[in-house]
Amino acid sequence: MSARISPRIFAIVGLLLGAAQPAAAQEAITVFAAASMKNALDDVNAAFTQSSGVKVTASYAASSALAKQIEQGAPADVFISADLQWMDYVAQKKLIKPDTRVNLLGNKLVLIAASDSKLGPVTIAKGPGGLPFDIAKLAGDGRIAVADVKAVPAGLYAKAALEALDGWKAAESKLAMAENVRATLAFVARGETPVGIVYATDAKVEPKVKIIGVFPEGSHPPVVYPVAATSTSTNAATVKYLDFLHAGAAKAIFEKYGFSFLIKPVS
Repeated sequence: MSARISPRIFAIVGLLLGAAQPAAAQEAITVFAAASMKNALDDVNAAFTQSSGVKVTASYAASSALAKQIEQGAPADVFISADLQWMDYVAQKKLIKPDTRVNLLGNKLVLIAASDSKLGPVTIAKGPGGLPFDIAKLAGDGRIAVADVKAVPAGLYAKAALEALDGWKAAESKLAMAENVRATLAFVARGETPVGIVYATDAKVEPKVKIIGVFPEGSHPPVVYPVAATSTSTNAATVKYLDFLHAGAAKAIFEKYGFSFLIKPVS
């Protein structure tokens, strides 16, 4: 006579088998973004994760460094550059999906000093009779903090502005160049240099510095942040993420941090 198996035994076995099954992996994407975006984009990413359940891993660095990493095969789903040049660079190498590219944000280039500095408001312009803007004199015996003027967007903007204002020649020998704009900000915040050139949004998140002047928009190319999906991304969550960046919720966060939103929000 065969033994009967209790329905309770079946239930227990079913539970054990269910527990043995691996849990469904959470959707996730990787975003490479300009260092100046960190505070704002961290908040945007948190809001996106809360609304979608998709985890975002963000890597922040100079746009130039990120573009080179993507070129070398680094696994990114989305790239956000602090200038058009480095997005053009990856586009020319067919490393992004052109139809996803959008000029998302704008920013301003500013001159900063430590918050307790005696340096006051400065009008950044040529002097009477076309005299150069003498940033070197402002720095005194100290140096001028900038991001790398040969590759990093903030440094490229700074060099362009100083050249337009005829202040580059005097400033060049006094530059303290950093690997990205947040490292530039830190030089001034720690009192290692009396002045520095960063974005307005960087100064806004660092209480140890103050803005003492704003570079005229015509003195340098517009500060624009383009975004695009990488050509290697096959992640369905990438589309959700880009859609969120275009939305009103993201706009509100970016504007809170001082960025200008360059597109009409989709919702």
